[in-house]
Formats: sequence, C-alpha cells, structure tokens
Amino acid sequence: MGEAMAQYRESGGVDEVPDLSDSDDDQWQSIEESPNSILKVLCLFCDRLLNSVEDTFSHCNSEHHVDIASLVRRHDLDDYGYIRLINYVRSVKCSGESLLLATEGALPWDSDDYMRPALEDDPLLQIDIQELCGVEAMEDTVMDGEPLTPTVLMKRSQQAEERALQAEDALARAVEDLHRLKHLVQNLVMNTDITSGAKGAIAGLQEEENSAYFSSYSHYGIHEEMLKDKVRTESYRDFVYLNEDVFKDKVVLDVGCGTGILSMFVARCGARKVIAVDQSEIIYQAMDIVRSNNLQETITLIKGRIEEVDLPVEKVDIIISEWMGYFLLFESMLDSVLYARDHYLAADGSVYPDRCTISLAAVGDTQKHQEHIGFWDDVYGFKMACMKKTVVPEAMVEVLKPETLISEPTVIKTIDCNTVCISELDFVMDFNLKITHSTQCTAIMGYFDIFFERNCENKVSFSTGPQCTKTHWKQTVFFLEDPVPVQSGENLQGKITVCKNRKDPRALLVSLTIRDVKQTYSIQ
Repeated sequence: MGEAMAQYRESGGVDEVPDLSDSDDDQWQSIEESPNSILKVLCLFCDRLLNSVEDTFSHCNSEHHVDIASLVRRHDLDDYGYIRLINYVRSVKCSGESLLLATEGALPWDSDDYMRPALEDDPLLQIDIQELCGVEAMEDTVMDGEPLTPTVLMKRSQQAEERALQAEDALARAVEDLHRLKHLVQNLVMNTDITSGAKGAIAGLQEEENSAYFSSYSHYGIHEEMLKDKVRTESYRDFVYLNEDVFKDKVVLDVGCGTGILSMFVARCGARKVIAVDQSEIIYQAMDIVRSNNLQETITLIKGRIEEVDLPVEKVDIIISEWMGYFLLFESMLDSVLYARDHYLAADGSVYPDRCTISLAAVGDTQKHQEHIGFWDDVYGFKMACMKKTVVPEAMVEVLKPETLISEPTVIKTIDCNTVCISELDFVMDFNLKITHSTQCTAIMGYFDIFFERNCENKVSFSTGPQCTKTHWKQTVFFLEDPVPVQSGENLQGKITVCKNRKDPRALLVSLTIRDVKQTYSIQ
C-alpha cells in the first residue's frame, strides 16, 4: 500500500489542481467544470485507486467484504467515530477480515490518536456520514413504495443543515477545551513547587513511555529480526515439540505474543485453548496469521496490556513468553509475565522459560577500547577527554569475539520465573572473575542463559554468550574508563548493582565497582 499512497500524495488526490486565485464562486465553478479533475480515492484495504468515494465503498464491500455504512450504523458512530475508523484502518493497514474481528470487542479506533489524518486530503474524510448512511435509507424508502417528494427532500436538507450547525458547535467546544488543557499543562510544568504537578508529570511520562515502547513493536522489522534469530525461535519450538505432553489439553497464556509464533507452536502440540495477548498493533497481523493457519478455533487473540485486559478464563495451566531484553532485564517485560503468573496461573501451573541466569566476564580488547574511549583523547589534534564522562556510561550492545575474553564467566543472578518477586529483579551482588590472561581489563561483559526444564522430559536451553551462536540480543559491554592491569590466575573482585531507571522504568541502571572505582551505566 505504501507505493500507492505515495503516488496518491504526489498527485494531491486529483489529476489536475485548478487555479484557486479567483473568487470562491469561481473556484468551485472551475473545479466542477474542469473535465480533468477526476477524484482518485485510495482503497482502505489494498492499492486500488477508485474514481469516487461511492466506488471506493462499493469496492470495499464487494472485494473485501466490509460494508463501511453498515459498520457506521452498527456501532452508532458519529462524525468523530467515523473519522477515527478511517484513520485507524489506514494507519494499521489491517485487512477487511481482521477489521471485522477487531470490532467484536472494544473498538480499536476509540482513541484521539486516530483523529490525525493518516492520509493527507483523504476524500473519505470529506463526506457527510449521515448522507453515507442515508443513501441506503432512501433506497429502502423507494423500495417500500414511498416516493422521494420535494417535501421529503426539503426535510432531509434541513436535517443536514442542523447536523452541520451541531458539528460546528461541537468543534468550537473542542477547541475551547483544548486551549484550557494547554493552559493547565503549562501551569503544571512551570509550577514545580506543586507536589501534585510533579506527580502528574511523572505519570504522563510513564504513559508516553508505554506508548512509545508498544509502538516500536508494531513495526514488522523487529518481528522479522526475532523470527530469523534461529537460536531464539528454534529453542522455543524444540521445547514445545519435544514436550508435547506438557501442553496436551492445557490452557496456555502467551504474554506479548507478537506475530503469534509461540501460540501456534503450542496449538499444534494439542493445547486445548491458547490465549495470546499483545498491546502493539502487530496483534491484527497475528489475527490474519492465525486464521491463515486455521488455528482460530484454538487461539484467542486479545489486544491490550496483560495488566489491563480481562481474560476469558479464570486460570491457565501454562504461561509462555519471550520476554527477554538486553542483559536479560532490559524493557522490564518480565514484570508483566510475573503479573500474569500471580493473577492467572493455576496452583500447579508453570511459567516457561522457567529459569534464567545472568553472567559476567572480563574483556581485554585494547583496540576496541581505543576506538571507543581513547579516541576522545585526541580528536584531529583537539583534546576532548571530557566526552568520556558522557560516552562511558552508555552500555554498548554488540557481538564480542570469544578471544577477547580474559576470564572465566561467573553467574551473578539466577531467576526462577515460577517463584521470583518483582522486587528481586533489582539486586546487588559481589563477584569474582578468575583471570585467564595477563593483560589489561578494558571492559566487563554481560550475557544471559535461558532454561526450559520444569516438568520436562526433554530439557532445552540456549545461551547469548560470545562463545555460542550469535543471537539478536548479542552481549552487553560495560567499558571501563581506565583499563585495569590483571594477571593470569588472580581473582578480579567487583560489585554490581542492577535496578530500574526511575525516570524510564523500562531502562536499566547498572553500577560496577572494580578495584574501588565505581561507574554507573545505562541500558536504554
């Protein structure tokens, strides 16, 4: 649809735009009389360009089985509801089938986010929805034998005028409310002495962060990257397929289902019911995917945060989720899995993966340290060493060469997903790294391992360490501002603190103390 939409925007929606420098009457006359001003309307569901709004709605009905007028009447949409509907369909690019499925519950377009036009100068937004719905009503009147007399037409005209006046009043009230809200927000931001204002700012930031976070998972690229990560996806597949008895006739909850790949693995292995939950717009593609694979009778997809939706069951037997982020805990999605566990998991149920570990190792890569940190000592003949204070605290996510490791790894945190509390995800730990090479320690590296073991005859695990097959999680690297000399055989002692960033709860703050030098890093 992207190419057609770009083509539409370049053309301005008409083949030729008349000169609008004359009076208003002349402008409209010019438009009406111009033989080349044929309106081009982009279909809601495909790349087809139609010659009128009526042709477009007829095409949507015949080709995509969606009657827009019926949809408007069924949900009793006003002008604003209709506008949100059109912008929603264009924004998420859903199919007609998934749109009809999405309307079975709460209307997915019921948000002011969809008041912003998804397509510039969209002809579908320039019609009177009462006339749209009234066309069929008039046809019914004629079919019933009642003629469209001048009196009837005059009455309809008066009703249309009344609706226009009501719409103008509503718009004026909305503008006034917007101005009031603007002044309120300005007062809250500027008056930093008011406690309630500070709380409001924090709450607003949290909502904005959640919106940005889930929006990032609406784009297909991130799902393509995860699905192509064979270590990740095949480990989940092997765990499910090798342990069919674990899922046979069970009710399974998939938290953060994305494209629904885990739900489909589980459904194929005999689960009685699978409930897949995701807040991002990818859920509508997942609906199409599930139906394309004839699994809609087993898999129920729900859009929303697990903390806010109502599940169609009281308890589930299994919770499965791919929640891991960089350094395991980045993104804080495990919090949502634990919420689901505490509210929906049966007493004898299980969460998968059930065990995870975070490990550290010392890195000795003077070349990489020079490229990233030492670079600032001399930048084209200028001293920029002060930049190190900004660069060092940003943890890097990259694939390390195994030969750069200069210590044995050590596990600093083990998480049992069936028993851990959210408060335990913030932790402090002392550690020792047994050095294997005499050199300079330039960084500390972190990675995680994942285990599917509980009640499993065939256990499955995978690692994101540098000595294993590359994953999209890579490794997390914490550069030291000043390298530390180490000797083979010694134990390099340190302390690590891991906690959520209060300003951005989905980000992580990690503090490392090596030989009494403390450095705090951010993973974001």
